[in-house]
Amino acid sequence: MKIYMAPMEGLTGYILRNAQNKHFGGIDKFFTPFITPASKGTLGAKYKRDILPENNMGISLVPQILTDSAKGFITMCNVFKEYGYDEFNMNLGCPSGTVVSKGRGAGFLRYTDKLDTFLYDIFDSGMDISVKTRIGFENKEEFYALLEIYNKYPIKELMIHPRTSKDMYNGKPYLDIYRYAVENSKNKLCYNGNIFTVEDYKKILDAFPETERIMLGRGVIINPALPLLIKEKGSLTKDKLYDYYMDIYRGYEEILSGGTQLVHKLKGIIMYILQLFEDSKKIEKKIKKSKNKDEFNRNVDELFRMYDIIKM
Repeated sequence: MKIYMAPMEGLTGYILRNAQNKHFGGIDKFFTPFITPASKGTLGAKYKRDILPENNMGISLVPQILTDSAKGFITMCNVFKEYGYDEFNMNLGCPSGTVVSKGRGAGFLRYTDKLDTFLYDIFDSGMDISVKTRIGFENKEEFYALLEIYNKYPIKELMIHPRTSKDMYNGKPYLDIYRYAVENSKNKLCYNGNIFTVEDYKKILDAFPETERIMLGRGVIINPALPLLIKEKGSLTKDKLYDYYMDIYRGYEEILSGGTQLVHKLKGIIMYILQLFEDSKKIEKKIKKSKNKDEFNRNVDELFRMYDIIKM
């Protein structure tokens, strides 16, 4: 089984990728949070830092691009090639309102004729391109037409999150639609959506025994050992989790200016990790209310000292 790490804006940058790979591993391929092409085809400092090969040593990384412009997509692929990348991912899955309102991400799925032309142009470039997609914008039945379009092109891997854009992350994935994809796709598939535990993974594998690739997102942010647990090659301990978290802490401390930015960034990560701890509601409130770095650090230290992780 190949396990991929889904891109999550603001979370899965090179600092977290390196910490996960160092302390746990088990991920065969990482994808960058989406990168939007600049008008002149240049990389901003933040994007450049995230994709620099020296910041991703020992990691298989694929840049993900968010755009509705075929020219912009190809331009960015050529920029990434200069850094040694030879595979690229198209984002047709982001359901964020600010993205969708511009007709990008999952918002692009509304415009099937334009999408068809876009895909024709980018695949005409001869590059290796994978696609991460939702199954529609408003309703799941839109996927039947979308798959007809996808089947026209040599997509390296089609990563399907079987929810619509309107669903966001609510409700259960439409596994009936994913089954339709399994039975009718001409491209290799990767399943993405609601795999938070080994049991969740086993349910997907039971339903789709031909599955060879899965993509994990929030499940790894909550439990960075999840890929190892799925592959039965490791375990989760509180000590390893603490070392992982501290590497993330030190990484962001080096690049962020001021304690306020640091606390804001780390709160976004620790709120996921908190879900691994038993009876942690009280300390969760304290961490959320932390007003400065010292207070935040005291509360996180209390979490790791005084609370036990859930038995896996």
